[in-house]
Amino acid sequence: MFKLPKLAVLTAVVAVSSFSYTAPVNAEDQLAVSICEYIAADDKNRLRSKLKSSRVKIRNIYDAVQCNGNNLLRHAVASNAVDTGEYIVKNLSKSSLSDGADISWAEGNHAGSPLIAVIKDRAGL
Repeated sequence: MFKLPKLAVLTAVVAVSSFSYTAPVNAEDQLAVSICEYIAADDKNRLRSKLKSSRVKIRNIYDAVQCNGNNLLRHAVASNAVDTGEYIVKNLSKSSLSDGADISWAEGNHAGSPLIAVIKDRAGL
């Protein structure tokens, strides 16, 4: 039987493992991309399904997820995604909408959006 020195075996293992390394995929990034895509497509059912299967609530990720530099609600307004926008508004707390920042942004950039009335109604403004 042929015996290899331990150093040679260790070197071979390190060399093989360095070639087969793949970067880990971040599930949170994939979730954020999916959420942004579903909002842009105005696909409320797939958005709900994705959130449910991931065990995530809109109000818990609202501040963390950005779509094209906008929060989820602004992304819905910019994408003219009325159904998903209403879903987002209904699942956010009133206090997160009461500052009026999203309303003033929407009125300034997308004055004809039907989501403005939905946001105002939910925020009590």
